[in-house]
Amino acid sequence: MPAKNDRMPITAHLEEFRKRLLRCIIALAVGFGLTFSYSEDILEWMLLPIRMTMGFDRTFPFFHPVYTDTAFKLSYIDLTEPFWMHMKIAFVAGIFLAMPFILTQVWLFISPGLLPKERRYALPFVVLSSAMFVLGALFAQYFMLPFAVHFLIGYKTENLVAMVTIGKYTDFVSKFLLATGLVFELPLVITLLSKLGIVSPEFLAKNRKYAVLIAFVVSALITPTSDIFNLLLMAAPILVLYEVGILMARLVGRRKMVEDDAAGGSDLTPR
Repeated sequence: MPAKNDRMPITAHLEEFRKRLLRCIIALAVGFGLTFSYSEDILEWMLLPIRMTMGFDRTFPFFHPVYTDTAFKLSYIDLTEPFWMHMKIAFVAGIFLAMPFILTQVWLFISPGLLPKERRYALPFVVLSSAMFVLGALFAQYFMLPFAVHFLIGYKTENLVAMVTIGKYTDFVSKFLLATGLVFELPLVITLLSKLGIVSPEFLAKNRKYAVLIAFVVSALITPTSDIFNLLLMAAPILVLYEVGILMARLVGRRKMVEDDAAGGSDLTPR
């Protein structure tokens, strides 16, 4: 058994990374195989943003879906486009299906560098991160995409007729779902980094102005289109989630202080 202070050589790190990556690829392949037969049903779900708008209420929950009576038919201009569209839908759905396993492999890859008391967060990390990823996708599907799709279709198109192809539409929606799912991991990532002592709430709050800049840069990179509307639509949740992450990090920090006080401040004892 290696000594406690022995470090894993770089070749061992690469081998471990290769093993975890291979398992993630296999999980994605399994997820793809399980969801391909249901790609048509998933497509019907992905078409909701183009068939509905968001209505406003003065009472909670303030928003409600309004389904349009107009049947909007998507087109295709390439004979292979419907086939590849279904392949793409199954692949994206496979990512969501395999996400808990992928996150488990991520945790197992980084866990050797953590302390034993830090490794106990494995289950909460996997469960919460998977839930936040799905929650982000649902937020995009039922709130962000109805705004984005109808804004883009109706933007100064009085003299134009929208002919949206199925390939472009599913590509747009898929990227939005995945991007928003990843963005919703931000509070959990900030909380975990704070728990590990890598960042502090004070540091994050002090550098808030840089977070705003980074939020817009990230939004420009991950949004399917480059228009200002979708840029703001993605940047706003990032900034809100950043503030949520700071709040959660502060709560974690206060809990740690209480635990240290209960332990008699043993961590501050010189060694």
